[in-house]
Amino acid sequence: MTQLDILIMAAGKGTRMKSRLPKVLQRLGGRPLLHHVLDQAAHLQARSATVITGHGAAEVEAATHQAAAGGAKLVFVRQEPQLGTGHAVQQAVPHLRDDGTVVVLSGDVPLTEADTLRALVAAGGGEKLALLTVTLPDPTGYGRIVRNGSGSGAVQGIVEHKDASEAQRAIAEVYSGIMAVPARRLAPWLARLTNDNAQGEYYLTDIVAMAVADGVPVVAHSITDALQVAGVNSPLQLAELERAHQQRQARALLEQGVRLADPARFDLRDDVRTGVRGELVCGQDVEIDANCLFTGRVELGEGVQIGANCCIANARIAAGAVIHPYTHIDGEKLGASVGEGALIGPFARLRPGAQLGREVHIGNFVEVKNSTLADGAKANHLAYLGDATVGERVNYGAGAITANYDGSNKHRTVIEADVHIGSNCVLVAPVTIGAGATVGGGSTITKDVPPGSLGVARGKQVAIANWHRPTKQPKT
Repeated sequence: MTQLDILIMAAGKGTRMKSRLPKVLQRLGGRPLLHHVLDQAAHLQARSATVITGHGAAEVEAATHQAAAGGAKLVFVRQEPQLGTGHAVQQAVPHLRDDGTVVVLSGDVPLTEADTLRALVAAGGGEKLALLTVTLPDPTGYGRIVRNGSGSGAVQGIVEHKDASEAQRAIAEVYSGIMAVPARRLAPWLARLTNDNAQGEYYLTDIVAMAVADGVPVVAHSITDALQVAGVNSPLQLAELERAHQQRQARALLEQGVRLADPARFDLRDDVRTGVRGELVCGQDVEIDANCLFTGRVELGEGVQIGANCCIANARIAAGAVIHPYTHIDGEKLGASVGEGALIGPFARLRPGAQLGREVHIGNFVEVKNSTLADGAKANHLAYLGDATVGERVNYGAGAITANYDGSNKHRTVIEADVHIGSNCVLVAPVTIGAGATVGGGSTITKDVPPGSLGVARGKQVAIANWHRPTKQPKT
Protein backbone atom coordinates (compact mmCIF):
# COMPACT_ATOMS: atom_id res chain seq x y z
CA MET A 1 0.00 0.00 0.00
CA THR A 2 1.36 3.42 -1.01
CA GLN A 3 2.34 5.65 1.90
CA LEU A 4 0.64 9.05 1.76
CA ASP A 5 1.97 12.36 3.01
CA ILE A 6 -0.39 15.33 3.03
CA LEU A 7 0.95 18.79 2.20
CA ILE A 8 -1.35 21.75 2.92
CA MET A 9 -0.74 25.24 1.51
CA ALA A 10 -1.76 27.69 4.25
CA ALA A 11 0.58 30.66 3.86
CA GLY A 12 -1.65 33.16 2.05
CA LYS A 13 -2.78 36.45 3.57
CA GLY A 14 -6.29 36.54 2.17
CA THR A 15 -6.37 40.28 1.55
CA ARG A 16 -9.89 40.22 0.12
CA MET A 17 -11.26 38.77 3.38
CA LYS A 18 -10.62 42.21 4.94
CA SER A 19 -9.99 40.54 8.29
CA ARG A 20 -7.23 40.48 10.89
CA LEU A 21 -7.79 36.72 11.14
CA PRO A 22 -5.66 34.67 8.69
CA LYS A 23 -7.76 33.32 5.85
CA VAL A 24 -7.32 29.64 6.71
CA LEU A 25 -8.70 30.32 10.20
CA GLN A 26 -11.96 31.77 8.91
CA ARG A 27 -14.75 29.47 10.03
CA LEU A 28 -16.97 27.18 7.99
CA GLY A 29 -19.57 25.22 9.94
CA GLY A 30 -18.09 26.55 13.16
CA ARG A 31 -14.56 25.30 12.46
CA PRO A 32 -11.50 26.86 10.74
CA LEU A 33 -11.15 26.13 7.02
CA LEU A 34 -7.74 24.59 7.63
CA HIS A 35 -9.15 22.07 10.12
CA HIS A 36 -11.61 20.82 7.49
CA VAL A 37 -8.68 20.22 5.15
CA LEU A 38 -6.70 18.46 7.89
CA ASP A 39 -9.56 15.99 8.21
CA GLN A 40 -8.34 14.46 4.96
CA ALA A 41 -5.16 13.26 6.64
CA ALA A 42 -7.29 11.13 8.94
CA HIS A 43 -9.65 9.97 6.19
CA LEU A 44 -6.75 8.91 3.96
CA GLN A 45 -4.77 7.36 6.84
CA ALA A 46 -1.84 9.54 5.88
CA ARG A 47 1.60 9.05 7.41
CA SER A 48 2.17 12.78 7.90
CA ALA A 49 0.47 16.13 7.43
CA THR A 50 2.71 19.12 6.75
CA VAL A 51 1.14 22.58 6.96
CA ILE A 52 2.97 25.41 5.18
CA THR A 53 2.30 28.68 7.02
CA GLY A 54 3.27 32.25 6.25
CA HIS A 55 0.94 35.15 6.95
CA GLY A 56 -0.11 34.97 10.61
CA ALA A 57 2.00 31.82 10.97
CA ALA A 58 2.15 31.89 14.76
CA GLU A 59 -1.60 32.31 15.04
CA VAL A 60 -2.33 29.57 12.50
CA GLU A 61 0.05 27.14 14.18
CA ALA A 62 -1.30 27.88 17.67
CA ALA A 63 -4.88 27.30 16.49
CA THR A 64 -3.99 24.09 14.66
CA HIS A 65 -1.30 22.23 16.61
CA GLN A 66 -3.93 20.16 18.45
CA ALA A 67 -6.24 19.68 15.48
CA ALA A 68 -7.19 16.10 14.72
CA ALA A 69 -5.16 14.56 11.91
CA GLY A 70 -5.81 10.92 12.67
CA GLY A 71 -2.56 9.07 13.24
CA ALA A 72 -0.65 11.40 10.93
CA LYS A 73 2.37 13.25 12.26
CA LEU A 74 1.56 16.98 12.14
CA VAL A 75 4.41 19.26 11.05
CA PHE A 76 4.53 23.02 10.43
CA VAL A 77 6.97 24.76 8.10
CA ARG A 78 7.07 28.46 7.29
CA GLN A 79 7.27 30.20 3.94
CA GLU A 80 8.84 33.61 4.49
CA PRO A 81 8.58 35.53 2.23
CA GLN A 82 5.75 34.14 0.07
CA LEU A 83 7.23 33.68 -3.42
CA GLY A 84 4.64 31.39 -4.97
CA THR A 85 3.22 27.90 -4.62
CA GLY A 86 6.39 26.18 -5.84
CA HIS A 87 8.48 28.11 -3.34
CA ALA A 88 6.03 27.06 -0.61
CA VAL A 89 6.45 23.37 -1.37
CA GLN A 90 10.22 23.78 -1.49
CA GLN A 91 10.13 24.68 2.22
CA ALA A 92 8.47 21.36 3.03
CA VAL A 93 10.83 19.09 1.06
CA PRO A 94 13.18 18.39 4.02
CA HIS A 95 10.22 16.94 5.93
CA LEU A 96 9.03 14.61 3.16
CA ARG A 97 10.20 11.06 2.59
CA ASP A 98 10.73 9.83 -0.96
CA ASP A 99 9.05 6.43 -0.65
CA GLY A 100 5.41 7.45 -1.08
CA THR A 101 2.97 9.86 -2.66
CA VAL A 102 2.58 13.51 -1.70
CA VAL A 103 -0.99 14.84 -1.85
CA VAL A 104 -0.98 18.63 -2.18
CA LEU A 105 -4.07 20.40 -0.79
CA SER A 106 -5.10 24.03 -0.26
CA GLY A 107 -5.91 25.27 3.22
CA ASP A 108 -8.80 27.38 1.92
CA VAL A 109 -10.52 24.54 -0.02
CA PRO A 110 -12.46 22.77 2.75
CA LEU A 111 -15.06 20.55 1.10
CA THR A 112 -13.04 18.05 -0.94
CA GLU A 113 -14.38 14.56 -0.24
CA ALA A 114 -12.13 11.72 0.86
CA ASP A 115 -13.40 9.41 -1.91
CA THR A 116 -12.35 12.00 -4.49
CA LEU A 117 -8.82 12.12 -3.08
CA ARG A 118 -8.62 8.32 -2.94
CA ALA A 119 -9.57 8.20 -6.63
CA LEU A 120 -6.92 10.83 -7.40
CA VAL A 121 -4.23 8.81 -5.61
CA ALA A 122 -5.38 5.65 -7.39
CA ALA A 123 -5.16 7.43 -10.75
CA GLY A 124 -1.55 8.31 -10.02
CA GLY A 125 -0.72 4.79 -8.96
CA GLY A 126 2.42 5.94 -7.18
CA GLU A 127 4.31 6.58 -10.43
CA LYS A 128 2.26 9.15 -12.33
CA LEU A 129 1.59 12.81 -11.61
CA ALA A 130 -2.17 13.04 -10.98
CA LEU A 131 -4.10 16.32 -11.15
CA LEU A 132 -7.60 16.96 -9.85
CA THR A 133 -9.47 18.98 -12.47
CA VAL A 134 -12.95 20.37 -12.94
CA THR A 135 -14.74 22.04 -15.84
CA LEU A 136 -16.20 25.44 -14.95
CA PRO A 137 -18.60 27.70 -16.85
CA ASP A 138 -16.40 30.64 -15.85
CA PRO A 139 -12.77 29.55 -15.40
CA THR A 140 -11.44 33.10 -14.83
CA GLY A 141 -8.51 33.13 -12.43
CA TYR A 142 -7.79 29.40 -12.59
CA GLY A 143 -4.87 27.60 -14.21
CA ARG A 144 -5.98 25.98 -17.50
CA ILE A 145 -5.32 22.32 -18.33
CA VAL A 146 -3.46 22.19 -21.65
CA ARG A 147 -3.83 18.86 -23.42
CA ASN A 148 -2.11 17.28 -26.40
CA GLY A 149 -3.88 18.35 -29.59
CA SER A 150 -2.92 15.18 -31.46
CA GLY A 151 -6.03 13.33 -30.32
CA SER A 152 -4.65 11.48 -27.31
CA GLY A 153 -5.77 14.25 -25.00
CA ALA A 154 -2.74 13.74 -22.75
CA VAL A 155 -2.05 16.56 -20.30
CA GLN A 156 0.89 18.68 -21.43
CA GLY A 157 0.89 21.42 -18.82
CA ILE A 158 -0.97 23.98 -16.74
CA VAL A 159 -1.02 27.63 -17.76
CA GLU A 160 -1.86 30.19 -15.09
CA HIS A 161 -4.59 32.65 -16.02
CA LYS A 162 -2.26 35.69 -16.10
CA ASP A 163 0.14 33.89 -18.42
CA ALA A 164 -2.48 32.31 -20.69
CA SER A 165 -3.13 33.33 -24.28
CA GLU A 166 -6.65 34.16 -25.47
CA ALA A 167 -6.98 30.65 -26.91
CA GLN A 168 -5.83 29.09 -23.65
CA ARG A 169 -8.19 31.25 -21.61
CA ALA A 170 -11.03 29.73 -23.61
CA ILE A 171 -10.23 26.34 -22.03
CA ALA A 172 -12.89 25.46 -19.44
CA GLU A 173 -11.05 22.59 -17.74
CA VAL A 174 -9.05 23.99 -14.83
CA TYR A 175 -6.59 22.78 -12.22
CA SER A 176 -8.12 22.64 -8.75
CA GLY A 177 -4.88 23.21 -6.83
CA ILE A 178 -4.90 19.57 -5.71
CA MET A 179 -2.42 17.00 -6.99
CA ALA A 180 -0.82 13.67 -6.09
CA VAL A 181 2.92 13.52 -6.83
CA PRO A 182 5.41 10.63 -6.62
CA ALA A 183 7.55 11.78 -3.70
CA ARG A 184 10.88 10.75 -5.24
CA ARG A 185 10.17 12.97 -8.27
CA LEU A 186 9.08 16.05 -6.35
CA ALA A 187 12.39 17.44 -5.03
CA PRO A 188 14.24 17.29 -8.40
CA TRP A 189 11.36 19.04 -10.15
CA LEU A 190 11.13 21.74 -7.49
CA ALA A 191 14.87 22.42 -7.82
CA ARG A 192 14.35 23.29 -11.50
CA LEU A 193 11.61 25.88 -10.96
CA THR A 194 12.13 29.47 -12.16
CA ASN A 195 10.11 32.64 -11.64
CA ASP A 196 10.12 33.70 -15.29
CA ASN A 197 6.40 34.53 -15.51
CA ALA A 198 3.94 37.42 -15.25
CA GLN A 199 3.84 37.36 -11.44
CA GLY A 200 7.54 36.70 -10.83
CA GLU A 201 6.68 33.69 -8.69
CA TYR A 202 7.71 30.06 -8.52
CA TYR A 203 4.69 28.09 -9.73
CA LEU A 204 4.17 24.55 -8.49
CA THR A 205 2.16 23.93 -11.65
CA ASP A 206 5.36 24.18 -13.74
CA ILE A 207 6.28 20.67 -12.59
CA VAL A 208 3.61 19.34 -14.97
CA ALA A 209 5.64 20.33 -18.04
CA MET A 210 8.75 18.91 -16.37
CA ALA A 211 6.98 15.59 -15.85
CA VAL A 212 6.04 15.50 -19.52
CA ALA A 213 9.61 16.30 -20.51
CA ASP A 214 10.93 13.53 -18.23
CA GLY A 215 8.51 10.98 -19.66
CA VAL A 216 6.46 10.73 -16.48
CA PRO A 217 2.76 10.27 -17.35
CA VAL A 218 0.47 13.09 -16.25
CA VAL A 219 -3.16 12.11 -15.67
CA ALA A 220 -6.17 14.24 -14.86
CA HIS A 221 -8.86 12.95 -12.54
CA SER A 222 -11.85 15.08 -13.53
CA ILE A 223 -14.89 15.69 -11.33
CA THR A 224 -18.13 17.56 -11.97
CA ASP A 225 -18.81 18.76 -8.41
CA ALA A 226 -17.23 22.22 -8.33
CA LEU A 227 -18.12 22.57 -4.64
CA GLN A 228 -15.36 20.10 -3.78
CA VAL A 229 -12.67 22.39 -5.19
CA ALA A 230 -14.21 25.75 -4.31
CA GLY A 231 -11.85 28.05 -2.46
CA VAL A 232 -12.49 31.01 -0.17
CA ASN A 233 -11.11 34.44 -1.02
CA SER A 234 -13.80 36.83 0.22
CA PRO A 235 -16.59 37.04 2.81
CA LEU A 236 -19.10 36.52 0.01
CA GLN A 237 -17.43 33.28 -1.11
CA LEU A 238 -17.23 32.10 2.50
CA ALA A 239 -20.95 32.75 2.99
CA GLU A 240 -21.80 30.94 -0.26
CA LEU A 241 -19.69 27.97 0.74
CA GLU A 242 -21.23 27.90 4.22
CA ARG A 243 -24.71 27.66 2.74
CA ALA A 244 -23.63 24.96 0.29
CA HIS A 245 -22.01 23.03 3.15
CA GLN A 246 -25.18 23.27 5.26
CA GLN A 247 -27.39 22.18 2.37
CA ARG A 248 -25.14 19.16 1.89
CA GLN A 249 -25.65 18.25 5.57
CA ALA A 250 -29.38 18.90 5.34
CA ARG A 251 -29.67 16.63 2.32
CA ALA A 252 -27.96 13.81 4.20
CA LEU A 253 -30.46 14.15 7.07
CA LEU A 254 -33.41 14.19 4.66
CA GLU A 255 -32.12 10.98 3.10
CA GLN A 256 -32.11 9.44 6.59
CA GLY A 257 -35.80 10.33 7.00
CA VAL A 258 -35.55 13.50 9.09
CA ARG A 259 -38.29 16.02 8.30
CA LEU A 260 -36.75 19.44 7.72
CA ALA A 261 -39.36 22.13 7.13
CA ASP A 262 -36.90 24.12 5.01
CA PRO A 263 -33.47 22.58 4.21
CA ALA A 264 -32.23 26.02 3.14
CA ARG A 265 -32.66 27.27 6.71
CA PHE A 266 -30.78 24.64 8.69
CA ASP A 267 -27.36 24.82 10.35
CA LEU A 268 -25.15 22.20 12.00
CA ARG A 269 -21.84 23.49 13.36
CA ASP A 270 -18.87 22.36 15.38
CA ASP A 271 -18.59 23.76 18.90
CA VAL A 272 -15.46 25.89 18.96
CA ARG A 273 -15.65 26.25 22.77
CA THR A 274 -15.50 22.55 23.56
CA GLY A 275 -13.96 21.12 20.39
CA VAL A 276 -16.98 18.85 19.87
CA ARG A 277 -17.62 18.07 16.20
CA GLY A 278 -21.02 18.92 14.79
CA GLU A 279 -23.14 15.77 14.71
CA LEU A 280 -26.92 15.45 14.69
CA VAL A 281 -28.18 11.94 15.50
CA CYS A 282 -31.90 11.52 14.87
CA GLY A 283 -34.41 8.79 15.59
CA GLN A 284 -37.40 8.03 13.40
CA ASP A 285 -39.99 10.71 12.61
CA VAL A 286 -38.00 13.66 13.92
CA GLU A 287 -39.36 17.02 12.78
CA ILE A 288 -37.27 20.20 12.64
CA ASP A 289 -38.80 23.55 11.76
CA ALA A 290 -37.03 26.43 9.98
CA ASN A 291 -34.05 28.45 11.21
CA CYS A 292 -32.76 25.96 13.77
CA LEU A 293 -29.08 25.88 14.74
CA PHE A 294 -27.43 22.73 16.13
CA THR A 295 -23.93 22.88 17.62
CA GLY A 296 -21.67 20.06 18.75
CA ARG A 297 -23.24 16.63 19.30
CA VAL A 298 -27.03 16.64 19.54
CA GLU A 299 -29.20 13.53 19.87
CA LEU A 300 -32.91 13.66 19.03
CA GLY A 301 -35.01 10.64 19.97
CA GLU A 302 -37.90 9.17 18.03
CA GLY A 303 -40.71 11.58 17.30
CA VAL A 304 -38.98 14.65 18.72
CA GLN A 305 -40.32 17.95 17.42
CA ILE A 306 -38.11 21.03 17.25
CA GLY A 307 -39.90 24.34 16.73
CA ALA A 308 -38.67 27.23 14.64
CA ASN A 309 -35.68 29.38 15.60
CA CYS A 310 -34.25 27.05 18.25
CA CYS A 311 -30.55 26.87 19.16
CA ILE A 312 -29.46 23.50 20.58
CA ALA A 313 -25.90 22.59 21.56
CA ASN A 314 -24.42 19.44 23.12
CA ALA A 315 -27.74 18.01 24.27
CA ARG A 316 -29.74 14.80 24.31
CA ILE A 317 -33.50 15.05 23.79
CA ALA A 318 -35.44 11.85 24.40
CA ALA A 319 -38.32 10.40 22.40
CA GLY A 320 -41.55 12.33 22.14
CA ALA A 321 -40.22 15.58 23.58
CA VAL A 322 -41.43 18.84 22.06
CA ILE A 323 -39.12 21.85 21.92
CA HIS A 324 -41.25 24.89 21.19
CA PRO A 325 -39.96 27.85 19.12
CA TYR A 326 -37.18 30.18 20.25
CA THR A 327 -35.81 27.78 22.85
CA HIS A 328 -32.08 27.87 23.67
CA ILE A 329 -30.46 24.67 24.97
CA ASP A 330 -26.71 24.73 25.58
CA GLY A 331 -25.14 21.74 27.32
CA GLU A 332 -21.56 22.93 26.76
CA LYS A 333 -19.12 20.58 28.62
CA LEU A 334 -21.62 19.40 31.24
CA GLY A 335 -24.24 18.41 28.68
CA ALA A 336 -27.99 18.92 28.87
CA SER A 337 -30.73 16.31 28.63
CA VAL A 338 -34.48 16.40 28.15
CA GLY A 339 -36.58 13.39 29.14
CA GLU A 340 -39.26 11.55 27.19
CA GLY A 341 -42.42 13.51 26.49
CA ALA A 342 -41.10 16.74 27.99
CA LEU A 343 -42.42 20.09 26.82
CA ILE A 344 -39.88 22.90 26.61
CA GLY A 345 -40.49 26.54 25.69
CA PRO A 346 -41.26 28.70 23.88
CA PHE A 347 -38.50 31.14 24.86
CA ALA A 348 -36.97 28.76 27.42
CA ARG A 349 -33.28 28.45 28.24
CA LEU A 350 -31.55 25.27 29.40
CA ARG A 351 -27.94 25.87 30.39
CA PRO A 352 -25.11 23.39 31.04
CA GLY A 353 -26.00 20.66 33.52
CA ALA A 354 -29.77 20.89 33.01
CA GLN A 355 -31.09 17.33 33.40
CA LEU A 356 -34.84 16.99 32.90
CA GLY A 357 -36.87 13.82 33.51
CA ARG A 358 -39.94 12.43 31.79
CA GLU A 359 -42.93 14.72 31.16
CA VAL A 360 -41.16 17.76 32.62
CA HIS A 361 -42.61 21.11 31.56
CA ILE A 362 -40.34 24.15 31.20
CA GLY A 363 -42.33 27.13 29.94
CA ASN A 364 -41.71 30.57 28.54
CA PHE A 365 -38.87 32.63 30.01
CA VAL A 366 -37.76 29.88 32.37
CA GLU A 367 -34.01 29.32 32.83
CA VAL A 368 -32.49 26.10 34.20
CA LYS A 369 -28.79 25.75 35.05
CA ASN A 370 -26.94 22.81 36.63
CA SER A 371 -30.21 21.42 37.97
CA THR A 372 -32.10 18.14 37.84
CA LEU A 373 -35.86 18.01 37.54
CA ALA A 374 -37.47 14.65 38.21
CA ASP A 375 -40.41 13.19 36.28
CA GLY A 376 -43.45 15.41 36.00
CA ALA A 377 -41.92 18.57 37.52
CA LYS A 378 -43.20 21.84 36.08
CA ALA A 379 -41.88 25.38 35.89
CA ASN A 380 -44.17 27.04 33.42
CA HIS A 381 -43.47 30.77 33.56
CA LEU A 382 -40.80 33.38 34.24
CA ALA A 383 -38.64 31.40 36.69
CA TYR A 384 -35.03 30.52 37.47
CA LEU A 385 -33.67 27.20 38.74
CA GLY A 386 -29.92 27.19 39.34
CA ASP A 387 -27.97 24.51 41.25
CA ALA A 388 -31.19 22.81 42.29
CA THR A 389 -32.44 19.28 42.79
CA VAL A 390 -36.17 19.17 42.06
CA GLY A 391 -38.29 16.13 42.88
CA GLU A 392 -41.19 14.48 41.07
CA ARG A 393 -44.36 16.43 40.36
CA VAL A 394 -43.06 19.70 41.81
CA ASN A 395 -44.99 22.78 40.72
CA TYR A 396 -42.66 25.76 40.60
CA GLY A 397 -44.53 29.06 40.38
CA ALA A 398 -44.12 32.07 38.12
CA GLY A 399 -41.43 34.51 39.16
CA ALA A 400 -39.81 32.06 41.61
CA ILE A 401 -36.01 31.85 41.75
CA THR A 402 -33.28 29.98 43.54
CA ALA A 403 -30.75 32.43 45.01
CA ASN A 404 -27.81 30.09 44.56
CA TYR A 405 -24.84 32.49 44.66
CA ASP A 406 -23.68 34.35 47.77
CA GLY A 407 -21.13 36.47 45.93
CA SER A 408 -18.33 33.96 46.35
CA ASN A 409 -19.73 30.42 46.25
CA LYS A 410 -22.61 28.49 44.70
CA HIS A 411 -25.05 26.65 47.00
CA ARG A 412 -27.66 24.01 46.26
CA THR A 413 -31.43 24.08 46.70
CA VAL A 414 -33.30 20.80 47.27
CA ILE A 415 -37.01 20.71 46.49
CA GLU A 416 -38.44 17.30 47.31
CA ALA A 417 -41.34 15.52 45.60
CA ASP A 418 -44.84 17.04 45.34
CA VAL A 419 -43.80 20.48 46.59
CA HIS A 420 -45.72 23.56 45.46
CA ILE A 421 -43.72 26.78 45.20
CA GLY A 422 -45.92 29.88 44.96
CA SER A 423 -45.35 32.80 42.64
CA ASN A 424 -42.57 35.35 43.24
CA CYS A 425 -40.71 33.30 45.80
CA VAL A 426 -36.98 33.47 46.56
CA LEU A 427 -35.35 30.26 47.83
CA VAL A 428 -32.05 31.32 49.41
CA ALA A 429 -29.62 28.41 49.15
CA PRO A 430 -28.55 26.24 50.82
CA VAL A 431 -32.10 25.27 51.68
CA THR A 432 -34.35 22.19 51.53
CA ILE A 433 -38.09 22.18 50.95
CA GLY A 434 -39.45 18.88 52.28
CA ALA A 435 -41.72 16.51 50.38
CA GLY A 436 -45.30 17.69 50.00
CA ALA A 437 -44.58 21.13 51.44
CA THR A 438 -46.03 24.38 50.12
CA VAL A 439 -44.30 27.75 49.96
CA GLY A 440 -46.68 30.69 49.98
CA GLY A 441 -46.46 33.21 47.16
CA GLY A 442 -44.12 36.13 47.67
CA SER A 443 -42.04 34.34 50.32
CA THR A 444 -38.28 34.68 50.81
CA ILE A 445 -37.25 31.32 52.26
CA THR A 446 -33.94 31.21 54.14
CA LYS A 447 -34.58 28.15 56.35
CA ASP A 448 -35.60 24.57 55.59
CA VAL A 449 -39.33 23.93 55.25
CA PRO A 450 -40.36 20.59 56.86
CA PRO A 451 -42.25 17.99 54.79
CA GLY A 452 -45.98 18.57 54.48
CA SER A 453 -45.89 22.05 55.99
CA LEU A 454 -46.63 25.55 54.72
CA GLY A 455 -43.70 27.95 54.59
CA VAL A 456 -44.54 31.65 54.48
CA ALA A 457 -42.02 34.47 54.89
CA ARG A 458 -43.30 37.89 53.89
CA GLY A 459 -44.14 41.25 55.37
CA LYS A 460 -47.54 41.83 56.96
CA GLN A 461 -50.01 43.56 54.64
CA VAL A 462 -51.19 46.98 55.84
CA ALA A 463 -54.11 49.05 54.48
CA ILE A 464 -54.00 52.79 55.21
CA ALA A 465 -57.44 54.38 55.01
CA ASN A 466 -58.02 57.71 53.29
CA TRP A 467 -54.53 57.75 51.81
CA HIS A 468 -53.86 60.16 48.97
CA ARG A 469 -51.22 59.90 46.30
CA PRO A 470 -48.74 62.76 46.15
CA THR A 471 -49.69 65.49 43.72
CA LYS A 472 -47.33 66.72 41.09
CA GLN A 473 -45.81 70.07 42.02
CA PRO A 474 -45.88 72.84 39.40
CA LYS A 475 -42.53 73.71 37.86
CA THR A 476 -41.04 76.95 39.00
